[in-house]
Amino acid sequence: MRRRHFMFCASALILGVAARPGRTAQRQMTVYKDPNCGCCEAWTKAMQAAGFEVDIRPVDDMAAVKLKFGVPQSVEGCHTAYTDGYFIEGHVPVEAVERVLNERPAIKGVAVPGMPDGSLGMGDDPTVASYDVMSVDRQGNAAVFMSIRPGKA
Repeated sequence: MRRRHFMFCASALILGVAARPGRTAQRQMTVYKDPNCGCCEAWTKAMQAAGFEVDIRPVDDMAAVKLKFGVPQSVEGCHTAYTDGYFIEGHVPVEAVERVLNERPAIKGVAVPGMPDGSLGMGDDPTVASYDVMSVDRQGNAAVFMSIRPGKA
């Protein structure tokens, strides 16, 4: 009887610690980037600072990576990341990544086309940042997911 009681208490304690708020596992993200790109490094460091464990994979054929994850040419950015079932294309701000992971929309991913000035990894200056974060649905259609405007980054 004592052994069962001990096992019950130990299990409850372990489960209680694991379920306690603030004790979440670090989120995983894989970033595929051109080996010679420096802005991708800055973006990756921002994702790490936001709590992501990042696996950086330099690749020579970024077109193949974008094709693999279903990134339409119209929203292509600098690098392609993948986390928790979503692609994150280009210089997507942390807020947009967090929103996707919290809301879990029925999309393939989000993208910041091109390399806009002031975007995360491209100077990160909210006084010049003016761009849209696009969502891409399961059919490959893009729509504005979030707008970033000067002073609102």
